[in-house]
Order: sequence, then structure tokens, then C-alpha cells
Amino acid sequence: MRPFTLLVKPAGPDCNIDCDYCFYSCKSTVFGSGSHRMNDEVLEKFVRDYVTLRFPAGNIAFQGGEPTLMGLDFYKRVVELVKQYSEPEQVVALSLQTNGILLDDEWCEFLAANEVLVGISIDGPKKFHDIHRLDHAGKGTFGRVVESIERCKKHGVQFNTLTLMNQDNVDHADEIWDFLVNEMGIRFLQFIQCVERDPNTGDIAEFSITAQQYGKFMCDIFDKWLAHGVRKISVRTFDSLVSYCVGMGHTECTHMAKCADYVVIEHNGDVFACDFFVEDDWKLGSVLDAALGEIATGKQKRDFKSLKRTIADKCVLCRYLDVCRGGCLKDRRMGFGQYKVESYFCEGYKIFFDHAMPKFWEIAAQLSSEQPR
Repeated sequence: MRPFTLLVKPAGPDCNIDCDYCFYSCKSTVFGSGSHRMNDEVLEKFVRDYVTLRFPAGNIAFQGGEPTLMGLDFYKRVVELVKQYSEPEQVVALSLQTNGILLDDEWCEFLAANEVLVGISIDGPKKFHDIHRLDHAGKGTFGRVVESIERCKKHGVQFNTLTLMNQDNVDHADEIWDFLVNEMGIRFLQFIQCVERDPNTGDIAEFSITAQQYGKFMCDIFDKWLAHGVRKISVRTFDSLVSYCVGMGHTECTHMAKCADYVVIEHNGDVFACDFFVEDDWKLGSVLDAALGEIATGKQKRDFKSLKRTIADKCVLCRYLDVCRGGCLKDRRMGFGQYKVESYFCEGYKIFFDHAMPKFWEIAAQLSSEQPR
């Protein structure tokens, strides 16, 4: 069995802030109203199933919604269960994607002590961040997020930042880079493109970016990365492209030939093929009813992964077919409602690849020349 990752939503779509561009908040309609919290039966079942598959190196990632709503004792229990069921030589890494609001000193001490990799969402300086990332009282969250980042630094927490490119910040790549890297001192960055549909009209939502905006943003960030020194800063998308160019394959699923080997576990134990496809058509089963390994490698998951191979005729003729592989299924469906079509971001990818791929090949050649023979 090929190793796979778990993406766990222990509090479902529940969140302590109210971002208007969140693609997951609407999942309350899937699971019903009220509070959504994972119980110990579900937790122990999926941890036991996963750890006893005996992958030499595994990963359990907690996201949301907002996963810190579960409280610190929940994650202490996670660590306890992983230790209980794992063999001495096993490595099961834990990670947590959060808005950072609840990360006090006690949280940070725990995260550092247990080497939990943390991703903290921040959309750039306050004037950009506080447009969309508001709490339920309508107040900005920027100050609280920055305080949590500084707290993570103080306690030695391993963390990166995740910035969502939206209509309000996408034309300000230089300013965002300067804030994150030069002002905040961040060394590990993720940039994710935002495109969603307005649930009322069915049109592309106003906060979404265009393909051309994506392409220009990534070109600008790439130039900043080169100028700063590619060994000094990690940008997730760039790391993936370097890995591809040295022959190791993509590390980011967007441009893999098949969808990544991970499954989503919801708070109630339901398992889905991808967090962009938490819907009835792609529900794979429940950890309470079947072994996790069987669910994750079953026919429905294999069918989902193979969908990515059904690329558009336009993609087959594209000079960037091998590096792009048609992009994410979610972005294909976003633009055209089906899968054998080009990505919503197709033209943006071309803009970025035209600008950056020659340099990526140079970087890869330099890295390869430095390897011992």
C-alpha cells in the first residue's frame, strides 16, 4: 500500500472567525446545524487504523473550519494515541492549519514540544488582512494573528504562513512579500489562489481573482524570491517546481498527474476524497464502518484520482503539459462545470511558466551539479 496522508476536520466547518471567502463554511449544510466536534471513538479509530498501517513516515494534518476549537486536550490525546499504537521506528508527523487566534503560550509550548508543524493564515498587512478575515463581531483579526506569530517564534514553533490571493491583495505582491519577509521575518510561505462561486447568483464571486492576476502575482513573487536568495526562503509552489525539475516529481498536488494520496476525515468519521469535494458523490465511507486503509485505497478513491488524467484536448497540445497536468480538478469545474476542460487558471499558469520555468531549470541544474556523485 502506498503511504497516504490524512486531512482531518475535527471541528468540521465550525470556525471562530467569519471569513467571507471561506469555501468550507457552507459545509454546515452537509452535516446539519449546531456544533460539530469529533468524539473520542472516531479519533481513536482513525488514529489506530492509520498508525497500524505501519508506513515508515506518515502525516496527519488537522484543518477546518478551525481545528483549535477542539481545545488543547484533544491534541494531547492525539499525541497519546499515536504513541500508543506506533512502533519505535515509525514517524507520524502532525500538522495544524489555523487562523492563529487561540494560540496562547500553553498552545505554543505544546506545539513546539511535539514538533507540530503549524500553518497560520495571514493575507498580508492589516489593510488587506482585515478586509475578509473578520471575527463574528465584524472586527478585524490582524492584531491577534500577528501576536500569535510572535508567540510561535518565542516558543520555537515550526510554522509557515498561508496567504490567500483575493481581489483585494492580488495586485500588491511586492507589498505582501515585503511585509511577510522583511517586516515579519517569515521564511516559509504559501500562496493560494482564491476563486469561488457566489451561492446566490452562481457567478464567480467578487473576491475571486482572474487567471491573469494570478499569473502576474506569481511572477512578481518569483522575482522577489530570486532577488532575496532562493536558499533563504521557502515558497511552497516554487519548492514543488524545483522538485519537479530535478526529477523528483511535484510535492504540491495541483500539478501532479493524479490527485494526491490523501483522504479527508470529517468530525463524524465520514471520509471524503478531497476537501474541495466534501459532497455525497465523493463520500468514500466512514471510519466507524470500515478499515481506513480499505477506504483510502478503494475503487471510489481510485476513480477520483484518475479523473485528473482526463485532461482537455487543449492541454494535450500545450507546451506545459508535463509540468501542469491540467491543474486542480476544483479549478476545472469552477470555470466550466466538468473535468475534461482547461483550468480556470490556465492562462495564468502560462504567464507564470513563461516567466519562471527557464530559471527553475537553471536552479535544478545547479542543485544537481552540487550532489555528490
